[in-house]
Amino acid sequence: MSADDAVASGAAKESAAPEGHAVQHRVHVLSLQGKAGELVPLPLAFSSPVRRDLIRRAVVAARSHRIQPHGTKPTAGRRHSVEWSGKGRGVARTPRLMGGMTGAQAPNTVGGGQAHPPRVDTIWAKKINKSERRAAFAAALAATREPTLAKGRGHTFPEGLHLPVVLENSMEAIDSTAAARTMLAKLKLWADVDRAQAGVHVRAGRGKRRGRFRRGPKSLLIVVSAPTKARGFRNLSGVDVVDVGRLGPEDLAPGGDPGRLTLYSAAAIERLQTRLEGAK
Repeated sequence: MSADDAVASGAAKESAAPEGHAVQHRVHVLSLQGKAGELVPLPLAFSSPVRRDLIRRAVVAARSHRIQPHGTKPTAGRRHSVEWSGKGRGVARTPRLMGGMTGAQAPNTVGGGQAHPPRVDTIWAKKINKSERRAAFAAALAATREPTLAKGRGHTFPEGLHLPVVLENSMEAIDSTAAARTMLAKLKLWADVDRAQAGVHVRAGRGKRRGRFRRGPKSLLIVVSAPTKARGFRNLSGVDVVDVGRLGPEDLAPGGDPGRLTLYSAAAIERLQTRLEGAK
């Protein structure tokens, strides 16, 4: 049996579940050469319904907590010597510079203050219930199992590949970019990194002035069991390496769009099961 056939057969092998209960899916643990190994059960969270609304809500809430408070100076646009000529003169009531008719200081004039400027004390943070956040995390995990969602995000991967991809623990020991590229090439996933590299472009707008000169698509997500693992993947375009303890909906569904192409280590799946059981 070839590796593709073994992976395809693993997709059909699911533990029996009583009626009305979620089915526990199983996947083959792949070697670094792409050969299928033992079957391991996935946590039941991977069988959750994919709730796009909850995922988007959780991602927006996470982003809102990183917004830096900002606002204008209270006197900005209002440091002029102006006067108002009064009513009944056939002109608008706009304040004008002393000794002339040039309007100033009002929001409808050149150089005037804004009508409703941003305030530093604005509360940007959005709240989300704990149960909703947990459901969103489970839904984002389940979305990594759907090939149609991954293709909808633009990911490139071989036909018949069973998602999510679970690799043996030796993957976490890869500490060079060359070794990471070799492994992804054997798994036929390097094309997705090339896609992300080709999509890097100069950002439109003023973000170029603020240290965000380029932006590019997201590629693979590498989930490992502990920090500082799989360091060889960090420099690949669009690839993120995340410790399973810090994994969240924003990593699994960038921008709130579920279905990111994700690679887990076998140890990360075990730690994820422990984390989900502790959150109940």
